[in-house]
Amino acid sequence: MTQDTQPIHWAGPGLTRIPFALYSDAQTGADEQARIFRGEVWNYLCLEAELPDSGSYRTTFAGETPVVVVRDGDGEIYAFENRCAHRGALIALEKSGRAENFQCVYHAWSYSRQGDLTGIAFEQGVKGQGGMPAGFCKEEHGPRKLRIATFCGLVFGSFSEDVPGIEEYLGDEICQRIERVLHKPVEVIGRFTQALPNNWKLYVENVKDSYHASLLHLFFTTFELNRLSQKGGVIVDESGGHHVSYSMIDPAAEKDASYKEQALRSDNDRYRLKDPSLLAGFTEYGDGVTLQILSVFPGFVLQQIQNCLAVRQVLPKGVERTELNWTYLGYADDTPEQRKVRLKQSNLIGPAGFISMEDGAVGGFVQRGIAGARDHDAVVEMGGDSTVSSEGRATEASVRGFWKAYRHHMRA
Repeated sequence: MTQDTQPIHWAGPGLTRIPFALYSDAQTGADEQARIFRGEVWNYLCLEAELPDSGSYRTTFAGETPVVVVRDGDGEIYAFENRCAHRGALIALEKSGRAENFQCVYHAWSYSRQGDLTGIAFEQGVKGQGGMPAGFCKEEHGPRKLRIATFCGLVFGSFSEDVPGIEEYLGDEICQRIERVLHKPVEVIGRFTQALPNNWKLYVENVKDSYHASLLHLFFTTFELNRLSQKGGVIVDESGGHHVSYSMIDPAAEKDASYKEQALRSDNDRYRLKDPSLLAGFTEYGDGVTLQILSVFPGFVLQQIQNCLAVRQVLPKGVERTELNWTYLGYADDTPEQRKVRLKQSNLIGPAGFISMEDGAVGGFVQRGIAGARDHDAVVEMGGDSTVSSEGRATEASVRGFWKAYRHHMRA
């Protein structure tokens, strides 16, 4: 047995020591696909707004499994594995479109918009020769179908018949925080796909890590968008897998000396914006919250940073690669002035955003740093060892919450 196939051992039942081997072990990656992404979870697939009409479809993924999501003539949304039942080729090749049905380009096997195998080219053979066996039953063959659940315009899919309904899965607090942002119809105003040189779990941890935000991101503290001394908090649901981190602009915190006292790189007053209108937003929620990051296990993120709204989809692409899909949103009833603000502020968040471009690099720094540390552990003790919600954000409670849910699904 080689080192790479040795069992991974946790340091007890707690959540404060995370084995580095989990981020590079091939067997762990395979188990995650079976037990998490094809297990008892709801995978974010797309937005209802991306399926406006009968026949509208998008291709996406549940973990590494390719999926087609389509609206049928009955108005309902269906999803099925994007894999021909014949030889396994992709059924739908485009990212989006409209279709009366789907036909595999390889051998022209056809499928309905609900994922049923409906036609086989030359099923009866040619001139009495060849063809499929007489007893072949199309109803017994076809790609795997997913259960579908929608909430506030978000479309989720699951391969499991045992996963609870979406609102029970999310819990009341997470539902309320999603409704806060997605309380009315939205439109897609932009997209990016970002390649990350690291394991998917490193990015999800980063999203849940409210402790790093004003330390890693120079822009946050320089322009006083997010400091740990500001009012805010962290919400962790009972399962641990879902979280919300939020903050609000606080004049008292802007004068707080705690960052300067610790000589942090993120406390820097040398930089100015040539165009300050980048941060000139507008009030739209009435609760004072100017930043909210929400995650749903295993790989969905909803953001509100100032007036920049987006959803993110985290997709594993092998053990040490991740694809991050960004979809920027505006409300359907935005005024032209509001839409201009959202588009301008989209420069804050994304692969090259003033704030979040560091998140695209730091996961790679970790992946490279742990290359020879398979037998060692990450230390996740900031704020103690619990996974409970708190009014402070100098904590890793929601990171530990992720590992609580992870260990539950992985039975680790």
